[in-house]
Amino acid sequence: MKGGDAEALAADFLARNGVIITQRNYRCRFGEIDLIARDGVTLVFVEVRSRRKDGYGGAAESITAAKRARLILAARHYLASAPQDAAARFDAILIRGEPPCIEWIRGAFSE
Repeated sequence: MKGGDAEALAADFLARNGVIITQRNYRCRFGEIDLIARDGVTLVFVEVRSRRKDGYGGAAESITAAKRARLILAARHYLASAPQDAAARFDAILIRGEPPCIEWIRGAFSE
């Protein structure tokens, strides 16, 4: 599944679960955040990962320490340009196989 397709599937999944997507593919000099959303009053930065098979490591394993560091820097950049007074968290949407199996990890990592 291509990145854009996975992100669209993840956005639809989150919307069906009451999460409001506020921005897709936020880019800055530090990196990209796939989805930015609101889960109630919480601001959520979402990383979407998909894998057809787990043979070379699963989707969760592909969120390396370096990737987490770039996501945190990008989130800080976003917050500096659009200050929020709500709590924030980092979630991961993991998509595996065909048909797709979706796993939502709330609070996948923290700053």
